[in-house]
Amino acid sequence: MATKKFMFVNRKAPYGTVYALESLEVVLISAAFEQDVSLAFIDDGVYQITKGQDTTGIGQKNFSNTYKALGDYEIKKLYVEKESLEERGLTQDDLMDLVWEDEDDDWAEKPSIIMVNRSEMADVMADQEVTLSF
Repeated sequence: MATKKFMFVNRKAPYGTVYALESLEVVLISAAFEQDVSLAFIDDGVYQITKGQDTTGIGQKNFSNTYKALGDYEIKKLYVEKESLEERGLTQDDLMDLVWEDEDDDWAEKPSIIMVNRSEMADVMADQEVTLSF
C-alpha cells in the first residue's frame, strides 16, 4: 500500500460526543498501516490535548493519556491553531507535553505540537491527500 498523507481534523471537545475518541482510534489504525498521519486541533478540538483532564464528574473514561502514545506510532505532527487556543483563553502551556523520539538524533525527545495560525493551517490542510474531519 502506498503511503498517503492523512490529516485528522479534530474540532470537538473531548467528551460529550464520540467524535474525539473515534478520531483517536482511526488515527492509531491509520498509523498501524504506516501512513503519514497528522492531526489538526481547531475550535473546541484544542481541549482534547489540554493538561489535567478529569472526567470523574461526568462518568466517562478519560482517554487523554492516549495522546502521549502517538509518538510511539510515528505520529509527529500535531497542528494546533493559535487562534482557537486564544479564543478559549488558553496558551500552549495549557497543552500536554506531547513528544516523539528521533532515532536519528540518539532518540532525543522532540515536540509533536506545531503551533500555526489560521492561514498556515489552511496551507497544511491543502497539502494533504486525505482529510477526515471529526
